[in-house]
Amino acid sequence: MNITLEAIAYKTAKRGVMKPTFCANVTLERGVENDIFGRPGKRQVTVMSKQQWQKACQQVNADLDWLTRRANLLIDGYEFSADDVGKTVSIGTELKLEITGETDPCKKMEMAHTGLEQALTPDWRGGVTCRVIQAGIIQPNDIITID
Repeated sequence: MNITLEAIAYKTAKRGVMKPTFCANVTLERGVENDIFGRPGKRQVTVMSKQQWQKACQQVNADLDWLTRRANLLIDGYEFSADDVGKTVSIGTELKLEITGETDPCKKMEMAHTGLEQALTPDWRGGVTCRVIQAGIIQPNDIITID
């Protein structure tokens, strides 16, 4: 099964609205262009699986927009697990991210929808945190490899 980039988003302010974008320059210094939290570190870019998001939504019996999760990238065709820490996520022809850990769901998820924080907790449904190891420009439908 192919893994593809489904969507991209960023936020320009702490607790700010997630802004979807049709392409993004992802750099070692800034993460996803314009994102307030893109500075270098283990949480430079957050990535979430469409399949895992759908499972969490089914658990709370709601069809929620992926932007509710506040992740930078939504991918289709893969589910994250603890085995992925240290792996490289290659998106398109240039971008390479290193998976550094799990994105823990927080109280913001509970405020967004009752039960969502708990629904995102099992099986890494909240997604993964990454650091940029090679910059690149990405857009939806880019092919992804994880190894």
